[in-house]
Order: sequence, then structure tokens, then C-alpha cells
Amino acid sequence: MNTKKKSGIVYLIGAGPGDVDLISTKSIEILKKADVVIFDYLANEKLLRHCQDKCEKIYVGKKAKNHTLSQDEINKLLVKKAKKNKIIARLKGGDPFVFGRGGEEALHLSKNNIKFEIISGITSSIAASAYAGIPFTHRGLASTATMITGHEDPTKENGQIEWEHLAKLSGTLSFYMGINNLGIITKKLIEKGKPKDTPAAIIRWGTLNIQETIIGKLDTIAEIAKNKKIGAPAILIIGDVISLRDKLRWFDNRPIFGKRVIVTRSRHQASTLSRMLKELGAEVIEFPTIEIKRIKNNSRLKKTFKDINKFLWIIFTSENSVNIFFESLLTSDYDIRILSGVKFAVIGEQTGKALLKFGIKADCIPDRYTSEGIIEKFEELNLNLKNKEILIPGSEFARSYLPEKLTQMGARVTTIVLYKNETPKYGKKQIDEILDEKIDLVTFTSSSTVTNFIDIIKSSNKKKILKEIIVASIGPITSETAREHGIQIGLEAETHTIECLVDTIKDYFLKEKLNI
Repeated sequence: MNTKKKSGIVYLIGAGPGDVDLISTKSIEILKKADVVIFDYLANEKLLRHCQDKCEKIYVGKKAKNHTLSQDEINKLLVKKAKKNKIIARLKGGDPFVFGRGGEEALHLSKNNIKFEIISGITSSIAASAYAGIPFTHRGLASTATMITGHEDPTKENGQIEWEHLAKLSGTLSFYMGINNLGIITKKLIEKGKPKDTPAAIIRWGTLNIQETIIGKLDTIAEIAKNKKIGAPAILIIGDVISLRDKLRWFDNRPIFGKRVIVTRSRHQASTLSRMLKELGAEVIEFPTIEIKRIKNNSRLKKTFKDINKFLWIIFTSENSVNIFFESLLTSDYDIRILSGVKFAVIGEQTGKALLKFGIKADCIPDRYTSEGIIEKFEELNLNLKNKEILIPGSEFARSYLPEKLTQMGARVTTIVLYKNETPKYGKKQIDEILDEKIDLVTFTSSSTVTNFIDIIKSSNKKKILKEIIVASIGPITSETAREHGIQIGLEAETHTIECLVDTIKDYFLKEKLNI
């Protein structure tokens, strides 16, 4: 009988260069099942959203002169956690085996008989240069590419870097973590024969929408970096391939590149808006001011399902209402066949799309995506609503306009609360990190996002921000709420959809860029 105690497994995962979309699908699958995630400074923390709620997350980041744990302590931590029969995701920036000290960690695991796997990631020199429009290799310009640590002091005797050999190479040189030694590195290469007019570039925060790229020559790049106060993390690229940047630049010339935009939608709804803004180049800060809390054991809703066919119309005023209503229906031993004969109205295009996911096409979508628009559409259709039953499932804080107007038209209206809009709790540190840096734009997609944002701001003694921010509103009702609280609207979507809001934001910043 084998009594040897089993241990867990450690996955040494390359998190890639920064952009969360550049991590491998295998890595994401491991993060989803990991019991423990041990992550570095350069591993994007947004990747932790893939983890289970019960997953233990341990930060072991190392910056210059500021190490949370030493490398030896990290090695011991990996073994300690693995011996508890845990699945460990060791999340490292870039690739574990490219200046990531992954080899050292793997050797320590091997020495302690801990099972491990290596999952490669995209290393920063390749990704950052590509995002800067600089090919790492290019026919006729660079047939070789060399990766070098910038940590080693070029003045050190018996160092491992062969400077004379590097100076003679005609291909691309890429120095990692070399900002502090930048002047010494460039001077050493020139001393060993590298032409001082060789093109050079520094790429900071590569692949992120805060990426910064500066261009110079081998003899000027250090001074340029000093004047522009370029700090870590950054990659130094040297070689003729840099001359292609003007023609191949694609990432940092997008319409709203580098603009810092705050998205206040609930976390589960923010992804669409955040993704669209990010694709246009914005640095998106998700700052949810709403938490959607379903009404648990909703007896009123369940009772309504039993008599659902008495309703001529069901009106949905939000995607949340649609999703919660149908998910509740399908988990209550019913299916959508009980809705035969019922007509559906939705307040807008997105709500209509949510309904369509459950196999139902809306009978009525107003031209104006507001409660007023619903009433206008019903009047245009000349509907006889006298003594007709209408169901409006929605939020606890839904406007009273719609049920009141429908009642005036003779309808018998039933409203059911499906969810509450609660204000998330934030600590002072979280709020300071988000609001103390420059804000280019704040987006509001409902009146609740406005009022809750204001509550959060006031509780953190940052009321002056309300007079300083530029706001993008999804529509007139949201704008009106903002103005009532002293917030000026900078731009408003003409059609009250996320797509139109994004187009409005893009046009706004393009005009700003062109000084129109």
C-alpha cells in the first residue's frame, strides 16, 4: 500500500505583457479552478476575475527596492501551498522563462518533488514592440533579435553580457528592466562600436491603453527618457526596425487612445461598454455604482406565473428585468409556452436583444427609448387598453410615470419588483485610486448610476469632483437626474443605446483632437 502523501500541482503561468486579452485560454481555465493564485506586480490584476470566490489570492510583487517577498520566500511559499494538495496558479508577467525567474521556481519545485507545468505567455519585448508598430524582426532590416536583461550593471567585471558582441549585431536588441541603467547601457554599446545614430525606442506599459512610446537615437534616448520622466516598467528596443513605426503604428493612434474613462454601470453589465471603449483606445476604469440584488424567494412573481395569461402586455424597461424574469420562470417548472398570447413591449434596442435571447421578439419597441416613448408608441398604435391587464416587472426604484400613464389610459397595471439597485461599498483607498488621478470622462447609463455615484462621492469628501468632471449620458432622463444634482452634461447620446453612447464619446474626443 502506497502511503506517500500526495501534493498539489503548481502551474507557472505567463500572464502576458499586460493586456488581459493576450493571456492563453489554457491559463484562464487553470485560474478558474485554482485554489491559490500567487501573482506578480506585472500580472494584470483584472485576470483574478476568472478565479473562484473561495480562491486564495496572494500578491508577491517585486518592484525596484520594494519586494513583498524575496525570491527564496516565494519558492518556499509555492512548496508550502502545494503540499496542502492545492492547485496553485503562479501568475507571472510576460513569460515565466523569459527573465521571469520561472526556471528558479521550477527547479525548487522539482527539488521538493512538487508536480508543476509551464504555461507560456507572450513576452513583453515582442508584444510591446508590436503594439508600438515596431516589428521585432523584419526582412532586410533585422534577421536576428536578442533579448537582454537590463538589470546587470554594464560596468561590472566578469558580467555575463558580451557587450562587444552585442554592439556588432545588426539585428534588434531588446533590454528588459533597463530603465535605471539606461544611460550606462547606451554608453557601453557606443563605446564597443555601436553607431550612435542607431534608432532606439522605449515602450512603457506595453499593450495597455496607457502605453507610452518615445523614439530617439542610441546617443539621445537616455536624455529623452529622463526629460519625459519615463519610469518602469519599460522595454528598450534598439535597431533599424524602429524606422517602420510611422507606417505600422496602429495601437496608440486610435480615436480615444489614453483617455481615462470611468464606467459606472453594474459590474455584470459593464463589460460591453468597457470593451467598446477599450477597443477605441480608452483606459477604462470600472467603478460600478450599482449592485443588482435580486429579490430572493419572490412569491409575488411565482404567483403571477400561475395566472400569466391574463396579461395582454408585459413591459420590460431594462435588460435586468428580462433576464431575472425569464431565469425565474425557467427555474419555477415553467417554460416560455405559458406566455403564448402575451404581447411584449421593451423600452429599447438592448432590452429587445435580451428578450430575443429567450426566443421572443418584442411586439413594440418605441422610437424614443424611454417610458415616455412607450406611451407615445401605444398611442400611435391606437391601442384599446381599457380594463386590459398589463404587467411591468422591474426595479424597486423604477419611475412611476409608466404605470400612472397606462392607468390613465384605462389599463389595470401590475408592477412586480424583481431587483433592487444597491450602492456598492468602497473603501477610501479604492476611491482615492480611482478619483485622484486625471479623469477625462465619466459615463452614466441610468439615473441610478448618477445618484449612487453622488452618494459615494459625498461619503468620501470628494464633492468638488462633481463640478470638475465631464459627463457622458445615455439619454435625457439620466441627464436630467445629473443636472438636478448640479452635474453638467458634456455629451448625450442621441439614441439611447450603448452603441450610440460610444459613438458620441468617440466623436467628442476626435473633435477635441482636431480642435473643432
